[in-house]
Amino acid sequence: MGVLVGKSAPDFTAAAVLGNGEIVEDFNLHSAIKGKKAVIFFYPLDFTFVCPSELIAFDHRVEEFKKRNVEVIGVSIDSQFTHNAWRNTPVDEGGIGQVKYTLAADVKHEICKAYDVESEGGVAFRGSFLIDEDGVVRHQVVNDLPLGRNVDEMLRMVDALAFHQDHGEVCPAGWQQGDKGMDASPEGVAKYLGENSGKL
Repeated sequence: MGVLVGKSAPDFTAAAVLGNGEIVEDFNLHSAIKGKKAVIFFYPLDFTFVCPSELIAFDHRVEEFKKRNVEVIGVSIDSQFTHNAWRNTPVDEGGIGQVKYTLAADVKHEICKAYDVESEGGVAFRGSFLIDEDGVVRHQVVNDLPLGRNVDEMLRMVDALAFHQDHGEVCPAGWQQGDKGMDASPEGVAKYLGENSGKL
């Protein structure tokens, strides 16, 4: 349990509200993300407190994810109808507006259990999962309920994974797009640290 990194992301089919506002009964993860990277993020409940700030933060960066060919999917235990109502509630009234990514309805709690993010209270912790083009989880982080996540950090992880895939090098601490990577060898470590240890 717990760590899904290195394993296939659990597939699911669920009702959802798509980014264009369409309500569907059979959104399937593997079909939706085939050949793409994906970010799946779990949050406790619609119409709550920290949650709208996170969903709006994802929406403000959704074009950056799209540029990187990354599908963004939010999941909570609310129904597709509650998701839709929240999307149709203005931001200044506690809503999230017309977010441009899919919100899946995990009313039976099967998805949050499969990803092992269900809290004792039944809602999902703030779990975030980065999935590669082969459907393998490459990064995950799970926050407790009061702690909002950093969406820019997920973008950084997307960039780091793409850099590793493109160049074969590994990404040292604090790596940002445009930084040098490190050859995964004793010589590569020595060279990188010799040039960059003061910046760490």
